[in-house]
Amino acid sequence: MTKLLPERTSPTTRAPDVAAPAGGAEAVFVRLGATLFLADPSGVLFEPQARLLVVADLHLEKGSAFAARGVLLPPWDTRATLRRLAATIARLQPAAVIALGDSFHDVGGPARLDPQDRALLADLRHGRDWLWVTGNHDPSIPPELGGASADVFRHGGVTYRHAPEAALREADGVELCGHLHPVARLRVRGRSLRRRCFAFGERRCILPAFGAYAGGLNVRDAAFAPLFPGGLAVRILGEQRVFAAPASMLLPD
Repeated sequence: MTKLLPERTSPTTRAPDVAAPAGGAEAVFVRLGATLFLADPSGVLFEPQARLLVVADLHLEKGSAFAARGVLLPPWDTRATLRRLAATIARLQPAAVIALGDSFHDVGGPARLDPQDRALLADLRHGRDWLWVTGNHDPSIPPELGGASADVFRHGGVTYRHAPEAALREADGVELCGHLHPVARLRVRGRSLRRRCFAFGERRCILPAFGAYAGGLNVRDAAFAPLFPGGLAVRILGEQRVFAAPASMLLPD
C-alpha cells in the first residue's frame, strides 16, 4: 500500500492551485502537522500536493438496510451519494482516494448494490488508487469491489482510520478519521442552523459524514471533548462555502 501516495516533500508554503467548487463556492486551507489540506464544501479533505481525496462515512445502501427491517425510505441514497462524490472527484481530479470506513451501512451492502450504482462506483475508481479503510459497519470489503483495504493506514506522518483513537501516540502523527459524523448548531440572525462540519484539533481532524442518509452528532456532545484536549475548531459546510465559527457560537442540541 505504500505506492498509494507519493512521498511528501517539505511543507507547502502557499495554497496550491486547485479547481474551485462550481458556482463560485469557497473552500478553506487548513494545516495539520506539516501537511496542508483543503477543507472542501462537499465535505471531503483534499491534499493538493499528493492529489489525495479523503472522504468519510458514505454509508452506501443504508436505505436498503432499513427497508430489510421494515423501515421504508426512498431507495436512492446510494446513487445520490455516489453522484455527489463523482462531481467532487471530477472537480478535484485526485490521483488517490481514501474512504475512511463505514463506506457501506452493513456487511451486506455491497451485495445489494444496484448494477447501475456498481458501475458508477467502478467509474469512480478507474484510473486512480483507492483505499477502503474498514469501519464498524463494514469490517470487511469484498475484493470484487476493487481497490485495497486496511484497518489503519499510515503514510507521511498521517494516520487514516475510521474511529478516533482516545489517545494519539507519537507514531500516529496527525489523525484523519470519521465515525462521529460531526455537526455544529448555531444561531445566526435569529435562525437556528444545524450543519455538517469538520472538527479540528492540533493533531486530529474528524470529517463530516458524506452519505445522503448519514445523521450527525453535535460537536458539543460529551464524546468530542476528550478527543480535543487542546480545544476544538470547526469548519462548517455551507451551500457554497466553508465557514469558521468561534466556539462561543456553538450550541448544544
